[in-house]
Amino acid sequence: MGARTKARKRALDMLYVADVRQVPVQEVLDEETRRAAAQPQRASSWPYAEQIVRGVIDHRDEIDAELSQRAVGWTLARMPVVDRAILRVATWELRHNPEVPTAVVIAEAIEFATVLSTEESASFVNGVLGAVAEAARP
Repeated sequence: MGARTKARKRALDMLYVADVRQVPVQEVLDEETRRAAAQPQRASSWPYAEQIVRGVIDHRDEIDAELSQRAVGWTLARMPVVDRAILRVATWELRHNPEVPTAVVIAEAIEFATVLSTEESASFVNGVLGAVAEAARP
């Protein structure tokens, strides 16, 4: 697994934990920052994971509004927590990190959904992110 894939997984984990615990994402990010400082062997994935999470924090309202618009028939509250976290990470990348190819963002999000969520999640994530990508990167 490459450093960026590990970083996406770490970011996804932080967003998921914050959502499940119902605590601010910044609180989980602070905990992970301390953990990252104590585990230099994980240093290669930390900077990008932190960048993603900070980006999601900074653009949360915009990201959630976009997801609410693109996830036809689904509210954010109705989505599985892991799907919501996957979509937030990928939407931030699509909207705010143009150096990552669209196909990579979507493929990794689908892979996370396939491994970590429900049977239907991969196709749901694919559909939502396809709409996000079409709007963000025409």
